[in-house]
Amino acid sequence: MGRWEPNTRGRLAQIAHELFAEKGFDATTAAEIATRAGVTERTFFRNFADKREVLFYGGELLEAHVAQVVADSPATSASALVRAAVLSMAIAVQTNPGRARARHGVIGSHPELRERELTKMDGVVVALTTALVGRGIDGDAAALRAEVGVAVFKVSFARWVAATDSELPDVTRTVFDELAENADER
Repeated sequence: MGRWEPNTRGRLAQIAHELFAEKGFDATTAAEIATRAGVTERTFFRNFADKREVLFYGGELLEAHVAQVVADSPATSASALVRAAVLSMAIAVQTNPGRARARHGVIGSHPELRERELTKMDGVVVALTTALVGRGIDGDAAALRAEVGVAVFKVSFARWVAATDSELPDVTRTVFDELAENADER
């Protein structure tokens, strides 16, 4: 397979996730990922700095996605905009539940990967905050809402991973509802 083929990064990421599920993260090498994808190891390293990068591929796409949802949403309140963006994230993750759950397992078993995941989620907070400010929401209020929205997503995701009979968007709606109930109890 030549390097000119489209979506090499996506293909490498898919193969890497398959190998991580089969062999484990530690036992999988960049060379094995490249071989199975039909590219050279050099092509792998042109696309990813290392195999950890493969786990976080698409983070910038997620950031752009939430920003676009906020920009396109007919909602006007900060809470409604955040809810729309976070539910959209949940729907996107739900499209490949096996991969999301397997990825979660790999990240959960490696402290350095958990740290990297937190950094990725912080990028979502920044993108969401910026998008909210772009919609006229005050900067401090936007930052608070974005942090809360990402916290809702993280709690929802953890619950969803633990339960095999649920849909992530449904769990996310439930967590948003619980948050609203708790806010009313002040």
